[in-house]
Amino acid sequence: MKVLIADDHALFRDNLSIQLEAVNSECIILQASSYNQMLKFIETDNHISLVVMDIDMPDMNWQEALTEIKEKAPQAKIIVVSAGEDAGTIRRSLELGVSGFISKRSEPEILQKALQLVLEGGTYLPPSVLQPAAGVVMQDSTARTAKTLTNRQNQVLGLVAQGLSNKQIAYQMGVSEATVKLHINALLRSVGATNRTQAVIMAQKMGII
Repeated sequence: MKVLIADDHALFRDNLSIQLEAVNSECIILQASSYNQMLKFIETDNHISLVVMDIDMPDMNWQEALTEIKEKAPQAKIIVVSAGEDAGTIRRSLELGVSGFISKRSEPEILQKALQLVLEGGTYLPPSVLQPAAGVVMQDSTARTAKTLTNRQNQVLGLVAQGLSNKQIAYQMGVSEATVKLHINALLRSVGATNRTQAVIMAQKMGII
């Protein structure tokens, strides 16, 4: 598996390479020091499975860079790393299709857990984005939506918000993956979402989680 790390600090790239190798010793790791160099790698190599990119590099807007990656390498998973944890930025990056948002201040074991989760097909979200904003009052429509969720759907929603894959959710709940998929499809309809990530974002905005 090929992984591309894009960050303008060589020390961070090297440290992240070590963490990735601890998670998967068979990773082939490429390094880029700018968005432009990152995109050149992607244009010339269609076997990149994972892109880990800093959200703050000077040569391009990060949202533009994410859009370029999705267009040039739709098969690649994307993890964003950042020195901050602005909730709006996290939600926007998820809307643009990333599979994880990791703070550079994370402890090594948290970083490894997040990387492993994404490699297994899950989505990693910082705890801060899963907590309802202070002072949020649930509106009637939101309350009705929350009430339409069954106990199982609420349980699935919580596990999806933790970034667990369908297989991991099935193991924790003691059910089949097919059953988990049924619960997730019902959950998406209930909150009006089209995918797992959007469901988490909408549920968080509603104050359900």
